[in-house]
Amino acid sequence: MEKQESKSYHRRTQKDYSLAFKLQIVDAVEKGELTSKQAQLCYGIQGKSTVLVWLRKHGRLDWKESETMKRDTPNKKIRELEKKLKRL
Repeated sequence: MEKQESKSYHRRTQKDYSLAFKLQIVDAVEKGELTSKQAQLCYGIQGKSTVLVWLRKHGRLDWKESETMKRDTPNKKIRELEKKLKRL
């Protein structure tokens, strides 16, 4: 019997996303069109924190981990302030 070569293959379960796709998602989240969770579900993004990583790397806003879940997107905050202003 011949000795088999020991090759280790790693099965990839993660998808490779293009930079254009990442930037499209980051833009939509920062504009308030989607939350990071909605983007993950709508576009089939596998990792739970993948969108957050993209926001930190490619985003124009400061996406700190502790504030991310509590913080509203800028457009959402603007809409809320406009509603308050109308009431006043």
